[in-house]
Amino acid sequence: SKLEEVAISPSPDTDPVTLLRRLNFDLTGLPPAPADRQRFLRSFESNPQIAIETEVERLLKSPHFGERLAIYWLDLVRYADTVGYHGDQDHNISPYRDYVIRAFNENMPFDRFTREQLAGDLLPTPTKQQLVATGYNRLLQTTHEGGLQQAEYRAIYQADRVRNVSAVWMGATVGCAQCHHHKYDPYTAKDFHTLGAFFADIDDEQHFKSGTNALPTRRPPEIAVLTANQEAELDSLNKMLNDLSKGNRNEIARLIKESANRASLAKKTQDQKERKKWSDDLKRTNEALAELISSDKLTQWKTTEDRREKIAASGNLTMITKALQTPRISRILPRGNWLDESGEIVQPAVPHFLPKIKKEGRQTRLDLANWLTDPQHGTGGLTARVTSNRLFYLFFGSGLSRSLGDFGGQGQPPSHPKLLDRLAVEFYESNWDIKKMIKTLVTSRAYRQSSLVPSNLRERDPYNELFARQARFRLPAEIVRDNALSISGLLVTNLGGASVKPYQPSGYYRHLNFPARKYDQDTDAKIYRRSLYIHWQRQFLHPMLKVFDAPSREECTAERPKSNTPVAALNLLNDPTFVEAARVFAERILKESKPNNLARLHHAFELALNRKPTTEERETIEQLLTYAEADFKKNPKSATAIINVGQT
Repeated sequence: SKLEEVAISPSPDTDPVTLLRRLNFDLTGLPPAPADRQRFLRSFESNPQIAIETEVERLLKSPHFGERLAIYWLDLVRYADTVGYHGDQDHNISPYRDYVIRAFNENMPFDRFTREQLAGDLLPTPTKQQLVATGYNRLLQTTHEGGLQQAEYRAIYQADRVRNVSAVWMGATVGCAQCHHHKYDPYTAKDFHTLGAFFADIDDEQHFKSGTNALPTRRPPEIAVLTANQEAELDSLNKMLNDLSKGNRNEIARLIKESANRASLAKKTQDQKERKKWSDDLKRTNEALAELISSDKLTQWKTTEDRREKIAASGNLTMITKALQTPRISRILPRGNWLDESGEIVQPAVPHFLPKIKKEGRQTRLDLANWLTDPQHGTGGLTARVTSNRLFYLFFGSGLSRSLGDFGGQGQPPSHPKLLDRLAVEFYESNWDIKKMIKTLVTSRAYRQSSLVPSNLRERDPYNELFARQARFRLPAEIVRDNALSISGLLVTNLGGASVKPYQPSGYYRHLNFPARKYDQDTDAKIYRRSLYIHWQRQFLHPMLKVFDAPSREECTAERPKSNTPVAALNLLNDPTFVEAARVFAERILKESKPNNLARLHHAFELALNRKPTTEERETIEQLLTYAEADFKKNPKSATAIINVGQT
């Protein structure tokens, strides 16, 4: 190995509690509970390897695994709740985000994941979820400005799609060939436009015809979609209705038949006594029938049916892809100039120097998706390398190639090329099994290493290019907020649904126009949902997310910047989300701990950090408590102000 070549030993394993927290944050984005810590430590004492593998399996099965992985995927595909250009109006796309979460939770093979997003509408008899997946093609920035030049925006949209597909699946900067041949890679301007021709069948025309500032912006074609929870409830209600119907159906049918027979006999009988007997029997039969029909079961039926109809009608609209019968004409735009129609007309085709798609006739988005994940006749090997490298980055702080978005001539070669090739081959040979790849990474010896940096490693490998230690890096913006909500007990962990609007500084939208609008903050449990569900306003991203380096998602983001500024600390001190979480956390400690400060302090550290405080930490916090108590006694209004922050 490279470590042996340079005579460097790998770092020792980290302690089990740190490893537990690392696994939980990496795989679910949430901290482990004290009960998780106790269970893991008991198992770890018996057999560390089995304890680790069991914990990894548990976390991979968690519904929150899909949420954690979705955060990164949504950065890649530039998911947002607004159009981006001009007035940055809202649009309907949240069911696509829920599709991504579900796909990761269900361990959908990555090649199928690719096909459904690029070309789900072209599959034979596509399901509703496969149509939802095609929302990927609608995630680009768009404009709804009246008087726009349609040809200009067709060119803009085509270029956007080429840039994103090539970046997400190929790790390529094909966008550099929009106006001229790529300066460092063999992509030509023709390659750029033939790739763009794959998307010439996407119906972008409908929203060109009606420029509007309405909110949310309608961008047909759209379909209504239920969340996974709504679908489960609907299935349950349908079963209840079926059971109610099945239970009464035979009895009602028997009584109706009996009633009809007795009515016929009563009518035919001439004898008055006999007729009266049949009439009395008919009356009793009809009374039994009426009682059965008007019983509590009928009331239950109506209540259930009303609920079923309400849920069925409550789906969220989402943009999908619909193919035009006749794709638009695609041509090379000289120097990228959309006004110049002198360029050669082109058909869909992959870059000239890569394996060709073997198909007669016009190639489609489905052909492109299959080519991107075909290791034998397409670029599946490249896709596997790019994706494996990014998964490695998620769990080790950097990729084997540090240039996550550029596998071309200007990118950084992998530090361990054989390892990257091995991971890529294992990935596609496992039927593109994402969970298996992740399990391989997080159960490895390298992942378990301590992140402490001894002096010899600091001198000989300051950037950890040899991976002789584990990396140390701040949690993503969403998980910083989720962590605070989780340990306070405020976090609402429902999966999926429409985007939410938590606390945000008043006046933040004052420069958001066309139309001018006000931030309509949610006022219920939605405020405490996980942060990947926060309304993603491209031009005015939520301040907390922005401060902690979340991208606006105008373009593919393979790696977020890592800043360290005073603004982040000030946000944690003053943002109502964190102030409220701190107060509720304090209330929780007071309720659950013994009535002395030492016990409370120990409980607080167990909840927040899964460990006991050090002597220095304990002394520092005791001093803070003494100071704060005296200060609040002198200034009771400041205490009241803090208590009143938030809606709890």
